[in-house]
Amino acid sequence: MKRIILSRTDSIGDVVLTLPMAGVLKKHLPDVTVLFLGTSYTRPVVEACTHVDGFISWDAIQDLEYPEQIETFRALRADAIIHVFQVREITKLARQSRIPLRIGTAHRFFTWFYCNRLIWFSRRRSNLHEAQLNLKLLKPLGIDVMLEREEIPEYYGFRVEELETRNTKHETRNQDLASGISVTARSEATKQRHPASKFKLILHPKSKGSAREWGLENFSRLIALLPKDRFTIYITGTRAEGELLKEFLEKYREEVTDMTGKLTLPEFMDFIGKCDGMVAASTGPLHLAAALGKVAVGLYAPMSPIHPTRWAPLGKKASYLVRDKTCNDCRRSLDCHCMKEITAEEVFILIKNAMNRSEASSAEQSIANDE
Repeated sequence: MKRIILSRTDSIGDVVLTLPMAGVLKKHLPDVTVLFLGTSYTRPVVEACTHVDGFISWDAIQDLEYPEQIETFRALRADAIIHVFQVREITKLARQSRIPLRIGTAHRFFTWFYCNRLIWFSRRRSNLHEAQLNLKLLKPLGIDVMLEREEIPEYYGFRVEELETRNTKHETRNQDLASGISVTARSEATKQRHPASKFKLILHPKSKGSAREWGLENFSRLIALLPKDRFTIYITGTRAEGELLKEFLEKYREEVTDMTGKLTLPEFMDFIGKCDGMVAASTGPLHLAAALGKVAVGLYAPMSPIHPTRWAPLGKKASYLVRDKTCNDCRRSLDCHCMKEITAEEVFILIKNAMNRSEASSAEQSIANDE
């Protein structure tokens, strides 16, 4: 195998948890070229992965006439395509383009027509994590490996320094991403508000409907618990989410820095890299923070298939909170009372413990350097 396509055209979190497949491919097939077929929106995430050699925009291919789509696929000269997220149109196009090895799962009827290697497993009923389930699709390539959750972060391929370099090349606005305030406009008072010694914590309250939310009351309680002399707090989200949070942001304008709608995705990734931690529901930003080695505290509903067994953030400093109970009465609603029962005090304890471990590790490293 010389050229392999990983196809995943859904959201950021799903893409982040697919990237370890590229790392495993590179480990077992060092000379392979890994291409990633995804949506243009997730391109910055994919291109930040050192294990991926090229990005293919599904949006751009969809704009072509069908004969041109086939020619575009053939021009990729792929030896295999792995349909991690199975889209009928893509599986059909891969077959029409005569890609020799076409891998999918057996639980979609159309894969029986368009794929020639089918893997039997059910994501919904499995006790494995999403990132672990993805690895099962490598078996037809002779890679029969199952990593423990603790091993997955080694295969993300993200490096903060490279994020910073890439963002510098493409930056079009004179903005200090470490503080969220224009460099030219920063006063001495602002510098005092954002000292480097403070723990830079991102709170990401909304989820664009992709997950159950913790609620603004809980985030308010957490803000009250965080010592002002030890934390700098940022609120992130889209521009639309910023509008929904307008009253909340106005209420805490002295305690937090509003970053909603102010960053492109590459800038947001760089911003996460410059911060120390994040608190969020099961969202793409949470998985990005975990993959970048930040303190990532995930908040989850105890409900299949969105529970942390499947979707927990995986990272060296990642953790999560979920109530140990069965929750089904809010299955048809985004308002989950079981999730809101998670207390701000519990979240604060996780953050504080992570800070203490980090400080202890830094002290040990300092002693080792002195010796």
